Formats: sequence, structure tokens, C-alpha cells
Amino acid sequence: MKKIGAWADTNATQFRIWAPCCPELKIKIGSTNPRISSMHKKENGYFELEVAENLASQEYSFILPNGDERPDPTSFFQPRGVHNPSQVIDHQTFSWTDKEWKGLHPKDLIIYELHVGTFSPSGNLAGVQEKISHLKDLGINAIELMPLSQFPGSRNWGYDGVHPFSVQNSYGSVNDLKKLVDACHHVGIAVILDLVYNHLGPEGNYLGQFGPYFTDRYKTPWGWAINYDGPRSDEVRAYFFQNALYWFEQFHIDALRLDAIHTIFDFGAKHFLQELQEYVRDFSEKFSRSCFLIAESDLNDTRIIDPADRGGYALDAQWSDDFHHCLHTLVTGEKLGYYEDFGALTQFAKCLSEGFVYSWEYSPHRKKHFGSSSKHCPSHKFVVCTQNHDQVGNRMLGERLSSLVSFEAQKMLAAQLLTAPFIPMLFMGEEWAETAPFLFFVSHQDDNLVQAVREGRKKEFVAFRWKGEPPDPQSEDTFTTSRLHWELRTADRNRAMLDWYKYLIHWRKTNPAVFEAGFSDLRPLVVKERPILTLQRQTRNSSVFSVSNFSDSEQEWEMNVEIPAGPWKKIIDSTESRWHGTNAIFPSLTEQNRVFKLPPFAFILWQKES
Repeated sequence: MKKIGAWADTNATQFRIWAPCCPELKIKIGSTNPRISSMHKKENGYFELEVAENLASQEYSFILPNGDERPDPTSFFQPRGVHNPSQVIDHQTFSWTDKEWKGLHPKDLIIYELHVGTFSPSGNLAGVQEKISHLKDLGINAIELMPLSQFPGSRNWGYDGVHPFSVQNSYGSVNDLKKLVDACHHVGIAVILDLVYNHLGPEGNYLGQFGPYFTDRYKTPWGWAINYDGPRSDEVRAYFFQNALYWFEQFHIDALRLDAIHTIFDFGAKHFLQELQEYVRDFSEKFSRSCFLIAESDLNDTRIIDPADRGGYALDAQWSDDFHHCLHTLVTGEKLGYYEDFGALTQFAKCLSEGFVYSWEYSPHRKKHFGSSSKHCPSHKFVVCTQNHDQVGNRMLGERLSSLVSFEAQKMLAAQLLTAPFIPMLFMGEEWAETAPFLFFVSHQDDNLVQAVREGRKKEFVAFRWKGEPPDPQSEDTFTTSRLHWELRTADRNRAMLDWYKYLIHWRKTNPAVFEAGFSDLRPLVVKERPILTLQRQTRNSSVFSVSNFSDSEQEWEMNVEIPAGPWKKIIDSTESRWHGTNAIFPSLTEQNRVFKLPPFAFILWQKES
């Protein structure tokens, strides 16, 4: 692949761009007394120019044949936003201190998803770095940053980005991101970056003026589909392959979360995702670092994570919405929209023992059969959560679970998440039961686009029949309302919730054998005619048994399941007073055939002592 972008070296700067739509191309360098030079046209639509000096920090733009000035499609930084000139960045000047860092294995991850603009009071990369001690103390070993690529305006979820190589200017500088990654690695925290390879945003999107980056053969819900399999798609694919490797190489990012890969359309013999995985695998081997890919998918299709010899793309993990939807419907009772497909405790039992709930069953919401069986997949190939930016932010009022369910239910959900055999992911603030909503916000400059966003959001909520008027996405108040309240961590109940999360995470990390269990080693059982689930996990090195009450009322439970001989020790009990519970007293598991009273949303776990 030809290396694209503006690369500054000690004594020179090399510019290269793929622009087959342009018969000629000029470059304008500098903001005061700028110089204009013609680019040298090369084969296959590439243009190049080398300047015999280091132009770091200089602004530049390309002049199209019609005279329009445009930023670089491979811009590394946009100091004045999406419509203005790009800036040359010298990546060699940063002094990394993480040379000993080799990364983490995906199966060991405990992920924390955050939005840079609302995570800290300062709303930038430096603010995230200031909170690393909190994350480390919590037990987190991976943060997932919602998209950082330059988007229009100063506030956005990031999925409207139009400069895939550029760090969002309102979050800080290129070096600010490097400092954050370096600091995270210093304390053993990996960094996952959320990237959008299915579309680019509409405002400031000039790529189509340079080359056939997009296609009208397919449609996405958000805009033009990217041309991954049509004429001249080789160079389009190379653009995004280089983008992925750019974040790994120049920023030491550990993993990429690929947004909504079900709208990456490619019907060629080798899918874009499969080839991307091959590039990442080769990079990881070359630099002896664990670099990997996580997909978000709405397909319930194991081809995403299946190895190549099974016809798969061999990605390292994928999000599983089924886990979230099962738990959400069970504790909230919501049954509208896509939640109509869920609500049975037996579905959650299937999720724990197989992965996907829908594995070619009929989906009432989709009105078709849906999904593939994931029984054969390792459980650590699935990332699960009880809250994330989508499931919270795509509610009309952005309510978190702390506004929808009881304190006891929140504790029970946290226990399900952190004792499940999958990769757990927390959403920022859930660890202390944050009450601030997480709303959808933008700061577009195009009035027509702003109105389209407003109308589009209203249409999305129709299926859920939520009443009232949604907060205005363009309003700055919508953005500021979504910021975390860090002071809540010291309030009585919030502190207890935070301690509960710490305790669960610590137990998970100190009992790795528990999570080596495959699906065949798990035995979930729904108690007949009761909202009670028991789960037995038996491996060569560990035996664990848990019981959960999925209702808001006290339930009788007769402990008559067959379990291995003890001794057993109670490890986790959400009803204890230190977790602000009812302080119900539960005996050891040696007392068989006895009826116990399970308080609302109780979770108790025992572990067999070796």
C-alpha cells in the first residue's frame, strides 16, 4: 500500500493523496504568505509532492481543478474544524515510555466505555487522563473511547466524523491522545478506540470530490455506503486499512471497536473485515503486541468471529446485544420496539449457556427467522453490558438504569454482568449509579442538517411510544446535562454501589479459572414457575454456584439442585448490609432441600473451597 497523508521527517515533508477524480491537483501550504505548488500525478490516481523541509504545524489544503480548497482526506489534525485547512503533524517528536507494554488478551478485558466530552468536567483527553486513578482503583483494565475522529462542531457522539485520521480538535491535540494512551499503559490499562467504517458524516465530507470512496449500490441509515467492492475499491479499502494501522502504530492503540459492521457492504470473495483482520494480525506479530478487533453487529452471525477455516472473518470478539436485551426486559418490563423479542428468563439462561439467544428462531420484532448458533464459540468472544451509549442514549430522555430500576436491581444486574463468562463492559458512571442522563447531542453548522437530525430522532422513538418532546440535540444544554456528576461517588448509596462494583471486579480478576469455563461447563436452570435462576459452573479448577431473584418481590427458593460435595463458601451476597441490602442470612450449600426466602433482586454466589 502507498503511504498516504502528510508525513514530516527531519529534513522533509512528503504529501501523498489518492484523487483519481482530479485530472490535476495543487497544494497550498501556509496560512500567511502561502505557497502554491502543483502535485505530481502518479499511476493509479495518486498525487505526490516532497518539500525539502519539516513543515510540522504548518497548515495546508488542496486546490481542486475547479478552484475549491479542501482539507486533506487523510488529515492528521484539523485545528479549525472540518471545513478548514489541515495541519502537518510530526509524529516522531513524542517520547513514548510504554516500550515494555505488550497488551492484554481479549479474554482478560474488563472494559469501560466513555465519551470524552462528558466523562470529565473539562470534557477533553486531559480530563480522561486525570481520572485514570479512579479507573485503576475500580479494577478496569481497558477503556473504550467513543469515536475521536474529527466531526463538525465541538460536541457530538462521534459517529458523524468526516476525517478518519484526525483527532477531534475540541478534545485536545494529537499529543494529548498519545499522553493518555501512554499513561494508561503505565498502569496496565489498554485503550480501545471506536471507529466508524460503515459511513462518514454529511457535514464536511469532501472525500467524494477526490475519488469514488462512496457508492449508491447500497444504503446505510446514516448516509452514503463506502465503496468496498465496486470499481476502484482497492484504493478505498487501502485507505481504511491504513487508517486502522495508523492508530495502532502512531498512537499505540490496543484494539479497535468497529461500529455497526452489518452496514459494511462487501460481496467480494474476501470481505473487507477479513482482510483488515489479516493486516492487524500481521502488525501484531511484527511488533510483538496484542492488537485486536472487536465488532458491533446486529446480525447474530458467528462468521464475524469464526476462524477463516470455518468461513469466518476471524475477528477477536463481537458485541452481543442479546445479553443486554434479556436483562433489560426482565428488570424493567419494557416490551416495545426491539424489546418485544425478549422478556423470558429462559432466554437469559440460553444466553449464558450458548451466547446468542436468537440462533435462527423467529423474531417477532424483525418478523423473520434470525441469527446463528454460537454454541461452538468461546464465550470470551462476546462483549456484553447492561448499559452502553446506544442503549442509554437512544432512549428519548437518555435514562440510565439508575432512573428506571431499583437499587437492588442495579446490584443484581452488575453481578450478572461481572460473573458472566463473557467480556464485561461498563458504561461510564454506572459503577456509582450515575443519575445524569446520556442524551444525543450534535453541534452542526448546517441548519437543514440540524432540522433533519431533530426529525430523525423523533421517528426513531415512534416504536417505543415514549411521550413528550425529546431534548433538542443541537442545544448545548443537552450536552452539558449529559456530563457525569463525579461528586455523587461519595454519597451514601452511590459509594456502596461503587464498592460493590469494585468487589465484583476484584473477585473476577482473582478467580480466572472461573471464567475459563466453556458453554458446555455451565448449567443454568430456571426454577419452575419462579423468577429464579440458578447457575452452576464446573471446571477442573473451580466450582461456582449462584442464585438470582429476577423479581421485585420476595421469592421462596428450595435448594434442591444437585451440586458437588463441599465445602462451599459464600463469596458474594447482594443482601448484605455493607451493600445496603436487607442483611438476609444465607447458609452454606451443604444444607440441601431447604426453603429459603430470597429478597427482591437478590444475588448470592458460593464457591467450592479447594
